[in-house]
Formats: sequence, structure tokens, C-alpha cells
Amino acid sequence: MTIKDLEPKELWNNFYSLTRCPRPSKHEEAVRNFLVKWAKDHKIECRVDKVGNVIMSKPATKGMEKRRPVVLQAHMDMVPQARAGKVHDFLKDPIETKIVEDWVYACDTTLGADDGMGVAAIMAVFESKTLKHGPLEALITTDEETGMTGAFGLKAGELHGDYLLNLDSETEGELYVGCAGGVDATITVPYTMEKAPKGYVAYRLTFGGLKGGHSGMEINSGRANVNKLMFRHLRWVAECGLRIISIQGGNMRNAIPRDAEAVVAFPKQHTDCILAEFDKVAGWVKKELANVEPDFFMKYERVRMTQNVISDADTQKIINLMMVAPNGVIRMSKDMEGLVETSLNLAIVKTTGRNFTVQALLRSSVDSAKEALAERLVCLAEMAGGKCRLSGAYPGWKPNMQSQLLKTMKTTYKKLYKKEPAVMAIHAGLECGLLGGKYPDMEMISFGPTLQSPHSPDERCNIPSAKKFYDYLVATLEAIPEK
Repeated sequence: MTIKDLEPKELWNNFYSLTRCPRPSKHEEAVRNFLVKWAKDHKIECRVDKVGNVIMSKPATKGMEKRRPVVLQAHMDMVPQARAGKVHDFLKDPIETKIVEDWVYACDTTLGADDGMGVAAIMAVFESKTLKHGPLEALITTDEETGMTGAFGLKAGELHGDYLLNLDSETEGELYVGCAGGVDATITVPYTMEKAPKGYVAYRLTFGGLKGGHSGMEINSGRANVNKLMFRHLRWVAECGLRIISIQGGNMRNAIPRDAEAVVAFPKQHTDCILAEFDKVAGWVKKELANVEPDFFMKYERVRMTQNVISDADTQKIINLMMVAPNGVIRMSKDMEGLVETSLNLAIVKTTGRNFTVQALLRSSVDSAKEALAERLVCLAEMAGGKCRLSGAYPGWKPNMQSQLLKTMKTTYKKLYKKEPAVMAIHAGLECGLLGGKYPDMEMISFGPTLQSPHSPDERCNIPSAKKFYDYLVATLEAIPEK
């Protein structure tokens, strides 16, 4: 059995088509062209705006013309992550899938169900000749995962709906009515390269085996950040003459980093002692994280010694910065039980030849808390002799508990499944915050099938939940009230 055999076929066949189409963030040309051609083939009105969003429209079915117009919204890009050792070119290779019991996985890469399932649902609705619905628009945004570029660039007036259904949440049976805002922080600390001391040897340290995951959905799961673990190892032997040669850890701002590599140098005479200390720290970490990160590993190998290393003072400065930099959950919400209020993901660290850079994503449902955390990073950067640039800030989405759309969707869910849906806010960033700023009168709800471990190679989509999600979407469209 393949995913094309799953029900509902109209949903899974479209998702299969998306797995054939490369669509990592910042490289959406292929999927955009695919969607435009698909719309043309199905005689669906379609256009592409100036920033690359795909916008479609479909008239109401007969007798539904007076229903409130609805926008179906999802994003076309996916997070490209592969398990260590997996050879996969996300710009060329299709995503291969497998079915394990009630779940669809990719083969050692991210699946792209975030948000391919949302796009596939839109395609299924728009190609149908039998569904009942009022006037529809579709907004399929570009580059959501690395900066919400499509939502930022959407012009007011492009859409005409009264309601917006965001198909980008990850637990079936939950309706999301609010989300955290966020801001990107980039710390840049200059360093000096100098001639390597005599008698030094170089080693490459490789860290991996971590689960990673979505930095909004799973930041409170206890999963380890490999960048923090790497510098914990380096700090333990920092006073033994250690010098950094190069650093690389993480590759996506909104994914908890899983893999990292440090090339370091130290006196040859201390080799046995230093390697033993690395092993000791790794042993501590494995014991501490045994329940949540059982596959963590640290390994090292001797490599060719370079002519230059980062100076002793700058090596210590970089290590100290990473040791004290905040990461993970900063504060839990006092308004909604179990919800993270404020968090920080130290996503990417690297040396560039002249600068050590740290890219972090800050999230909070409280704007003042987000700003305070950002200023904390600014201060840390200045203390290390560097700078912190803040960019890409996007607002949170404030819940509207009196929404008529919410009432309709709660009633529809209970009618279908004989129970109330959970009404939630989410710590992850959703495009609803940005879209609500451009369309303040548009009522919005976010929902979706059950996904687990998005933004990691363990990403999977629950098959029964996908059917419930699509059936609910169809029933909701039929239940939308008149103007």
C-alpha cells in the first residue's frame, strides 16, 4: 500500500503530487509553477502576487451564493531536514514515503506534511465538483518557515473573504484561536585568527543523534539543543589550551538543532586527558538525557592541523557567550495551562572566517516579554564585544472567543464527532497574526490533522486524523452562515 491508496483519496493523491515536487523554503519555484499549472488544468482562476503567493478563487456552488466568503490558507514550503548519513537533495529529489501502522513517514527526511496536508486539502476542495460551499478563495503562501515572507508581503485588498481557515495546525480535534509572535535575532561577534601554537593537534568533534523538532511545538518537550551541548563539552576543557578552528551547528531557525560539528586544536601532550574529558561529559549528557534523547552521540577524530586558530581570548569569549545564552522555555503562560508563553531557540551557530554568528528565534504571546528577551540577547552580544540584530518581527494573534466562525466550527465538530473540540492557543507562530493585521475584520481559525515531530526526520502524519480533518473541513464549508 502507498499513500495514494489511503482515504480520502482526493486528499492523499494531492499530497502525493506535492511529495514529487521539491519545495524547501526559499526555493519554491517548482511548487509554485506546479500549483499554477494544476489550477490551469482544472480551469481554476489563479494568480501569483508580487512576493510569490498563489491566490485562487472558486465561485459558490448553486444555492450557496449568499454564504459568507471563506479563504482557505496554507503555505507551500517545507523544512528540509535529513537524518545524518541520508543522501537527499531537497532541490531535486522527491520525498519518499512509507506507511507504518496508522502513520505516514518520510524515509529519513522531513515529510512535508507541514504544510503539504493543508495545501493538499485546498487542492481537493477546489477540484471537487460535488462539495457544497459558498464563495472560496485560496491563499497559498511562500516561505512561511524561514520568515513568513509571503504573509508579510501580501497586500491588503488581495483577499475578499469574511472568514479565514488556516490549515496549518498539528493536532486534530483542536481549534486554534491565538498564537505567539516572534522575532529573529542574529548575534555577530568578531574574532581574531592567529598562527597556531607549536605542538598543537586538531580534532573534529561531531555531535548528533538528537530528535530536534519544531521550536514552537516541541520547545517544552525537554529535547536537547545540540549547540548548547557542544559548547558544554568545549567549556569543560577550555582552560587546557583549547582553541576553536571552526564551528557549525543547526541549519533552520525554527527547528531545534540536532547536529553540530566543532574543529578544535589543543596541545598534543594533553591529548589523552582532553579526549577522556570529552568522553566524560558525553557520558554525563547521555545519562541526563537517557529518557528523552537516547540516541545522542559524541565522536571525535584527528584531522589535519591548520595554520591558524581563533585566538585564546576570543575562543574563551565565544564559549562563555554560548554557555550563558538563554535557550528553551523562558516562561510558561499564566493564562492558559500548559501553554508556553516565552521561549528562545538557539538555532544556528557558525564561524565564518571573521565572525562567530548565532541565529536565534524568539517567541512570545506577550509582546513586552518578547522585547525584554530580545534586549537580553542585545546585552549579551555587547558584553562579548559584538552586536545583535533583530529582524523579521511578526505579531501574535489575539483570541476572539466571540467569533461567529468559532461558534459555527464548534457546533459542526460536535455534530460530526459527538464531542466538543478543544479551543486552544499555540506557542508556534501562525500566519494568522500577520494576516489579521492586514485584514482586521476577518475572523480566523487554525486547524489540521495530527502531525508529530514536524521539522525533523521523525515527522509523521496520523492517517485516521487526516480523514477526520478533511471531513471536518468539508462539513465546515457547508455550514458557513449567510451574510
